[in-house]
Amino acid sequence: MANHPKPTLLVLAAGMGSRFGGLKQITPMGPSGETLLDYSVYDALRANFGKVVFIIRHDFEEEFKRTVASKFESRIAVGYAFQELDALPAGFDVPEGRVKPWGTTHAIWCARDAVAEPFAVLNADDFYGRQTYAVIARHLAGVAPDSTDYAMVGFTLANTLSEHGTVSRGVCETDAAGRLTSIVEMKKIGRLADGSIANIGDDGSLVALTGGEPASMNFWGFTPRLFEQTGRDFLDFLNRDGGALKSECFIPETVGRLVRAGDASCRVLTTDSRWFGVTYPDDAPAVRANFRALVDAGEYPENLWA
Repeated sequence: MANHPKPTLLVLAAGMGSRFGGLKQITPMGPSGETLLDYSVYDALRANFGKVVFIIRHDFEEEFKRTVASKFESRIAVGYAFQELDALPAGFDVPEGRVKPWGTTHAIWCARDAVAEPFAVLNADDFYGRQTYAVIARHLAGVAPDSTDYAMVGFTLANTLSEHGTVSRGVCETDAAGRLTSIVEMKKIGRLADGSIANIGDDGSLVALTGGEPASMNFWGFTPRLFEQTGRDFLDFLNRDGGALKSECFIPETVGRLVRAGDASCRVLTTDSRWFGVTYPDDAPAVRANFRALVDAGEYPENLWA
């Protein structure tokens, strides 16, 4: 497909970092002060992505551009979209007292005017590994711009947990062909005292998990058709739950609804890359050690942008 456009990398970087205690997006993690975002862009360049769009907030726009994007904006086209509480469809207002963001479906919808080609979506505070970008790039190179044949890269749930607290994951089920049939956003997954894994409900109830389930780490492959679909799903969410001060609309749940309705399909792709990320401050030393090991093994240079 010689005329197929290079894909865009859409990075979810507007999160408040409440559990981490600061802006994870600009926290140095690599041997030469690289952020997790630096490694994302570096791997995207190696996978032949043509542009990166950051979803951020206006309140840290200047610092983000100065400390993060300035390092690689001469190497790849860079764009921005802004997720703000008041970025809502006509007829809706922010409920009094709400400070929590509206979730990842809303974040992606906020980028609808910044992306016009097939694109990958990922978290700013996760490391996915070089092969993961290559896998999603191959998928995006084979889909038409108006296709609703989407994809996600699945990671083994047990390998995505934090030793320092619970995590939120989209737990997936697939059919024999490797297509997504169900995805449930579980918001408090962790290891119990006996070493088993479970999701802990708000009422203390437990949903047992094996740890072998495919987990969504918010690494998706979409086309621009998704923007219209996220707009409809977010509108439904606002009508249903928009008055609650802490309700959020998550992209795994949106994709799950699209799949169940027959409005999209979603391939669950696999990768040999190792995922790691930062949810809590105590996760940071292990992440830094992981990057040191990858550099020592020759996977990445000592200084990404030297």
